[in-house]
Amino acid sequence: MTRTATIPSHTAQSPAEGLTIRIAVPADAAALSRLAQLDSAPAPEPAGMLMAEVGGELRAALALDGGRAIADPFQRTAELVAMLVERARQLEPLAPPRTARRWRRLRAPRPAPVRRA
Repeated sequence: MTRTATIPSHTAQSPAEGLTIRIAVPADAAALSRLAQLDSAPAPEPAGMLMAEVGGELRAALALDGGRAIADPFQRTAELVAMLVERARQLEPLAPPRTARRWRRLRAPRPAPVRRA
């Protein structure tokens, strides 16, 4: 039986390539602009952006206000964008549970007090 060479379907990241998800700062404006050019998107303002870096290189970014994600089209970034979306969801301010408001509306009104003469 002869062995044949197989080509891996994806390239494994080396342990040295760590993933960092962080909020953009004004110093990231140039990197965000380069990423937007790669993705044929308008350059975003760094304020309110969540960024994903792999090995110190910016690969994807997402506006926290629900805007469009920008990503490097020459890299596998679908999973990075999904992680950014999930992290952005976690950073949203907590709203009061909808069930509490619903039950408040369903309470029966109290009967009016009976006047005795």
